[in-house]
Amino acid sequence: MAAFPTEGMELTRLLVVSDVARSRAWYEGVLGAEVEREYEGACVLRLLGAWLLLVTGGGPTPDKPTVVFGPPLDPDRVSAETIFRVPDCSGAYETLRARGAQFLAPPVDRGYEIRAFFRDPDGHLFEISELTG
Repeated sequence: MAAFPTEGMELTRLLVVSDVARSRAWYEGVLGAEVEREYEGACVLRLLGAWLLLVTGGGPTPDKPTVVFGPPLDPDRVSAETIFRVPDCSGAYETLRARGAQFLAPPVDRGYEIRAFFRDPDGHLFEISELTG
């Protein structure tokens, strides 16, 4: 039996987007992601040593017969987010804002961490977080 996880494995985060070209530009320009490759309806990005796959929505397939992929319907109802642990939340906030990120609020000091939230063009939630305690 093969071990899991084991050396040589990598993790990819898949996000369903409404417009791959628009999202690609946002992820490159705002987050600094690098494009690895593109194919019809998808873009593979590299970000902080991890893979990010942007895809358009689609219906069930033989290997996922009841699953429909679609971008978030309501950005205020979140079941997952992506968190960036940063050494300086205020600095990251200013840099990302200058690149076009639209934050829900300025960074908030919660005593043990300073954090701020923003969304991509489809409403996927992101957080920058600085541990302080």
